[in-house]
Amino acid sequence: MTVDLATILPANFHPQSKLWIYQSNRCFNMGELFKIEELLEQFIESWKSHGAPVKGFATVLYGQFIILMADESYTTVGGCSTDSSVHVIKDIEKITGVQMFNRELLAFWVKDKVQTIPMAQVAYALENGLLQKDSLYFNNLVSNKAAMEQQWMQPIEESWLGKKYLK
Repeated sequence: MTVDLATILPANFHPQSKLWIYQSNRCFNMGELFKIEELLEQFIESWKSHGAPVKGFATVLYGQFIILMADESYTTVGGCSTDSSVHVIKDIEKITGVQMFNRELLAFWVKDKVQTIPMAQVAYALENGLLQKDSLYFNNLVSNKAAMEQQWMQPIEESWLGKKYLK
């Protein structure tokens, strides 16, 4: 069962709120999730940009994706504040031993759970029926709240993967 993002993402954030999605190479266990949520909460409470508080939001979805969001209609997020968000993700990598920056590992919703596949194996997975053209792909390239709500999970055939692998 997929989540209803409208019920998870904060309604009081502007649709163009800046968004970052970090995908783990594996699902976090419960102990890790509790620690991660604590770290994310502390980060959001102290997140600043040029000394001004950032209206931020963070959550973990599907036990594998960390979502960070900043409502720039309140405070613009500069380079240093973006760097600070990357540091918290790197801290999570160290604590859990996961990889959060592997852009070659793609995620799909298959058989009611997240499945990750190296980009080099997507063609094989499609040719052999492990993935279908209507399998949902997690498009972690979305960059704002509105795009996440509309385009984060999309059928392969509607994504850039469809253009590359489906003929």
